Formats: sequence, C-alpha cells, structure tokens
Amino acid sequence: MINIYGTLGPKCDDIDVLAKMFQEGMTGIRINLSHVMLADCSESIERIHQAAYDSGVSADILIDMRGPELRIGQFDKELILSSGDSFTLGKDGIPLDVEILEHMKKGMEVLLDDGKIQAEVREVTGDRAVLETVRGGTLTQRKSILLKGQDLQLPAVSEDDYKNLELIKEYGITGVMQPFVRSRKDLEELRKALTEYGCSEISIFAKIENMAGYSNLTSFVDCCDEVIIARGDLGNSMPLWELPHIQKSISRICNEQRKPFMVVTQMLSSMEHCQVPTRAEVSDIYNAVLDGASSLMVTGETAIGDNPVEVIKYLKNTAREAYRHPDDRKYK
Repeated sequence: MINIYGTLGPKCDDIDVLAKMFQEGMTGIRINLSHVMLADCSESIERIHQAAYDSGVSADILIDMRGPELRIGQFDKELILSSGDSFTLGKDGIPLDVEILEHMKKGMEVLLDDGKIQAEVREVTGDRAVLETVRGGTLTQRKSILLKGQDLQLPAVSEDDYKNLELIKEYGITGVMQPFVRSRKDLEELRKALTEYGCSEISIFAKIENMAGYSNLTSFVDCCDEVIIARGDLGNSMPLWELPHIQKSISRICNEQRKPFMVVTQMLSSMEHCQVPTRAEVSDIYNAVLDGASSLMVTGETAIGDNPVEVIKYLKNTAREAYRHPDDRKYK
C-alpha cells in the first residue's frame, strides 16, 4: 500500500492526536526545518515515537532541510498586504539577506510564501528594495521568496543543514528531504555528508521544485531513494496551468526508471478549515495514485489545520479506493 505522511505542527503536536493519525493510516511524518533546528524538536520527536509505539506503527520520520531555498528573515508582527501597497525588504523593512537583494532589479516580479503574494520591485538602493503589492495576502516571517528569472546558485546543504544532519541518528530520523534539487551534484553533496556522519542508510528524498530539477531529473534519479513532486514552488516556476503536465511527466519518468515518487502540496488544502474536502481534492489524490505514486503527503493540513485526524482519514481512504479498482490504474 501507499505511504501516507503528515506534517508536524502545533495542531498535531500531541501524543493523543498523533496516535489517532497513525491509527487512521498515517505511516510517517515530516518535520519542516525551514524555521527551526532539529535539536529544538526533541520533545516533539519523543511524542511521535511514543504515539507510533502506542499505535503499533513503525513510523518514518522525515526532515525537510533548508537547502538552497530563499527566505525572508524574522520579524515580529504579521504584515497584511493589499494590492497597491508598498513594502520594504532589507534595511528598515523586512529582513533579507544582502545576497538576495543584490539580484533584485527594478520591474522584477517577486513571489512570496509559495506564490501566495506577488509583488513588483519599484526601487533598489543598495541595502534595501521597495516593492509594490500586485496580489496581496498576509506575510509572516521566514516565508519563501522567489525572484522571477533569477537562478541564485546557493549551496545544496546549508550550515544549519549540516548541524541538523549530525543529530539525525540520535533522534531516529529515517529520511532526509533535499529541497530544490537542481543536479546530481546536489544529491552527491548530501550523500557525502550522511556518510561522514555514519548515516549512509538514511533515505534521500529529492524534491523537484524548479525547472532545473525537472529538466535534469533523468540524470540524477538514481542518486535518490524517492522523488518528491513538490507542487508548491514547482508551480511558481511556470504558468500554473502547465503544472499538471509537468506532474504527469515526472510521474512517467519515475515509473520508467522504477523510482518511487511522492506527490505533495494542497492535497487537502480546504480541510485546514473544513471537515470535508472538495471533490476536486479527492479526485487529485485518486489520480496521483493511479499515476503510480508510492507516497502522498499533506503539509499545512495537519501542521496548522483544524482537522488533522480527518485529513489523514480522507487521504488514506481515497488512496485505498484507488487500489480497490486496479482496472483504473495505469501503473500496477
């Protein structure tokens, strides 16, 4: 059967809730290290292990590393942006690394928080940039930032990633998710680090989140244990209506190479606030399984959503339904 992953967050970081999620069919959980260090999650990891044990489940625990993803810095209050509003990145505004500011140019399109917020650069002066909001939303700290048309070649494994990798054996981590894989070199860098820390048996999950990763997939697919079709940032790399074709193409490549793959992002997004998913969402899940997905993962649905247990129930049952109808499946 298919692997079902949730994401750890404040709405499910409780032994009883985690146990119910495992009992509904969750086989593993993701810890997002974009905002925290692994050492900060020690108590949460103990709860995961205990909940899995109580439920009779041998659970996978995956860490999602920081990698080369670009993010804004930390600030205290949320910023509500409406169309036409101006805001500042850098000095006297939202903190941003200088190396990102250096690549900003007037007129450039900027996407924030996985593309939820769109802005245009109006002015760049050394250590600050002024942007105008095109598509508004609520911005909080440490959210992703994408400069359209720019490819910043940051190291695949960050300094914080190395610190986290040192601890994975101690915490019982079973897999590492490498963000924004661009080439074979990115995965070789991660594999080398795991070997140096005595963790060569740890599974590597290669996240396809940009066109470089998609274009080069066949050249590095053998370097990972599983491919992740990470539709959030991947969808920012193209007009959104092209994303379904790219997802199908990655699925086909993985099936041809007999490489397991995972589908993630907005699988059951409506259930962050609703107890029942949309018809489109369950169809999306069903079709991902028909395409041969070996794993499905939800993110905010269990991390910050109101219905983490029900999310796992719908995810598992919809996947199970796809398996009940083998004639529907292209890859068996």
